[in-house]
Amino acid sequence: MLSKDKISRINALSKKAKEKGLTEEEAKEQSRLRREYLESFRSSMKNTIETVRVIDPEGNDVTPQKVRSIQEKKRLH
Repeated sequence: MLSKDKISRINALSKKAKEKGLTEEEAKEQSRLRREYLESFRSSMKNTIETVRVIDPEGNDVTPQKVRSIQEKKRLH
């Protein structure tokens, strides 16, 4: 997860971009921070998906086979 400081900086740069525009250096920083945020988000989402189990209303495990295979490889369940 990204630190609160970095998220605050992303938001500050976004606000400044809308109001005044960014310098070249700030635009590069914004791009780097956004990339870092997306990598963190994707990693977190992938971890969540790989550890979830899907159970239908009758109590049957209906987790997709692809996810089960990953879980077996990582010995998660």
